[in-house]
Amino acid sequence: MSAASRLARRMWHQLEPIHAVLYFSPQAFAEAGALGYDVESRWPSYFAYRTAPLGRAGSRLATAAYYSFSPRMIAEHVPAVWEVASPERVLEARMAAVDRTYRDLLGDKVTVDAALEAAELVRRAAESVSVAGRPFAAANLDLRWPDEPHLVLWQAATVLREHRGDGHLAALQAAELDGCEALVSFATIGAAPVPNFAGRGWSEQEWDAAQERLAARGLVGPDGQATERGRALRDQVERMTDRLAAEPWRLLGEERAERLAQLASPFLGAVFEAGLLPMTSTLGIATVKAPD
Repeated sequence: MSAASRLARRMWHQLEPIHAVLYFSPQAFAEAGALGYDVESRWPSYFAYRTAPLGRAGSRLATAAYYSFSPRMIAEHVPAVWEVASPERVLEARMAAVDRTYRDLLGDKVTVDAALEAAELVRRAAESVSVAGRPFAAANLDLRWPDEPHLVLWQAATVLREHRGDGHLAALQAAELDGCEALVSFATIGAAPVPNFAGRGWSEQEWDAAQERLAARGLVGPDGQATERGRALRDQVERMTDRLAAEPWRLLGEERAERLAQLASPFLGAVFEAGLLPMTSTLGIATVKAPD
């Protein structure tokens, strides 16, 4: 693995939780509820918030962009989410949600100078990405930059995580893993318990069929766990994902990336300390602070 690929993975671990609070914070649910979304489940607001940069997307566009969610589940939410609020109103609400979340989490823990420097560095990285074949990254990069430094940090982190995510889907396709197979193969290496993937909307029958297809390829053994070939394929996917995500970090450079990580650490720490993210998730990263 190249130095740039290693840096891309390390910075993903730093920035992903900063972005992900949008889907879990009480402030985000409150903003979604004010728009009229059902917040008893996190999925209506999730699909509205994450899809809004794509505009008034239909179910086929959303299915293509999300990839590992069941098309049936996506069709339950998209385009119905736009009947509740327009993408423009959703984008306003999500920025308000992020603003409220981080003001409540941080208070005066971050100085203005530190926030400004972090915003400058992460925006530089975000604006350097190539968006060819990356719809989520491109859509978020097309949005107007906010004025407040902490919101610039969040939006740039969002561009970078969607850039990585779009590349991850390309890596999955190169490995000939469809949406459900991608999740099954991830579960078989012990990345997360199988019940954690239920939110992606695949039926038990679809999951079992995907596992059988992987077994026929020699990727899953009789015990339901990944074979050596299966683990090698997942490693190939993750390494390709890192390579495809390396561009902005190669351009920013390790020294400035390390400085960004240092400046963003209060944001990351606040997310962990608040316990906003689930204890176990399908993200492939830590979502709780390691014990001292």
